[in-house]
Order: sequence, then C-alpha cells, then structure tokens
Amino acid sequence: MDISIFEVAGPVMIGPSSSHTAGAAKLARVARILVGQPFSHVSFGLHGSFARTYKGHGTDRALVAGALGLREDDERLARSFELAATQGITFDFHEIELDGAHENSVKITFTLKDRLQPPFTVVGSSVGGGQILITEINGFEAELTAQSPTLIISQYDKKGVVSEVSTVLANHNINIGVMKLSRKGKGELASCIIETDGEVPAAVVESLRQIKNVLTVCAISAI
Repeated sequence: MDISIFEVAGPVMIGPSSSHTAGAAKLARVARILVGQPFSHVSFGLHGSFARTYKGHGTDRALVAGALGLREDDERLARSFELAATQGITFDFHEIELDGAHENSVKITFTLKDRLQPPFTVVGSSVGGGQILITEINGFEAELTAQSPTLIISQYDKKGVVSEVSTVLANHNINIGVMKLSRKGKGELASCIIETDGEVPAAVVESLRQIKNVLTVCAISAI
C-alpha cells in the first residue's frame, strides 16, 4: 500500500482535529488564494458534521483563520476572530444542505470590497488527515486538492482557447498532469483547472492572461 507517513501521523497543526481544524483552515486559505482580491465579509455555510460540531472542534476559528491567510499550524489560529476584527473583515456561520457532499463540507462566500463584482463562492470538503477537496468554484465543478501546482483559468468557451493555453505551457516545458474543463453552456463562461508537474512561473501566468478570451488566471503552489 502506498501510504504517506503524513497520513498516519497527521499534519502539523494547532488542534484539536485534523479534519475539523487543520483541514478547515487549509480549505479557507486556498479559497482566499482563489479569490485573489480584497474582501470585506465571509459567509460560511456549514454542512453535515461541520454544522453540528463546528464550535466544539474550533472549526469556526479555523475557517476564519484560513480566510485571513493563516496556516493550520499558526499559533494565532485561536485568535482569528479578533484578528479579523482588526482587519475590518466580518463573517457569519449558518447551516446549509449540500447535495451529495462529504460530511465535513462548507460553502464559503466572499463579499468583495469592489461592490461592482459579484460574490465569490467556493465549495469544498475536509476529507481527513488535513487534506481537502474543492468541488466547486463560482458555480463551476472542480476537483482541486492543492497537492500539486494548479492553474485555475476563467475563460469564454471559444474554439482554440484550450489549445493556446496548452501551447504556452508546452513552450515553457511545463507538463500537464490533469486538466478539467466545465462550462455554463456552449460559447458561454467556462472554467479550466490544470494540475502541472512543476511550478508555473509568474511570467508564464502573465502570458496565459494575454490569450484572447481568457478572463482570469490564478496559480496555486502545492500546499
């Protein structure tokens, strides 16, 4: 069996739970990276076990900590509510039902400071041992674990866009490990998530942003 020692011993973290605390913090931290712009409020829709036990396991404080960019081993995690207040960021928690979702799941909604922009939503789960799975980004299906360098590209569903993206990566010797595409409808908004075998330099990310019909590009390092 191919089992990592980290799956046996668990992650380095501020307790008490790898799934309800460490995983929750990592999930919200990755969501913050995906947003990529200032926000004023975060709403956490808690599903399943998260909804039932979030106060006792510190899931609430872990989620806020992650949204502030704190790592799961940061000693300030327990003071995340106070830290959010000093940054002028408000938050709320409520219970929701997510069809077919893992027991430890949350829908995170960021209200952006740029009021002309719609809220940014991320749905994900803490699947155990501090590991996460993001299943939805702004309404698009996703399978993002953040265990590999990943590109999240928002684009119009136009002929040739995916080919141009692949060409840019190939020209810089960046190999595609996994690619997942989803779209609202033919010719409408689409999302492309690409896991790569190596980090994507900032210059390459900028080249991808210059492709016609590409709207946004977010690069995430392995976490």
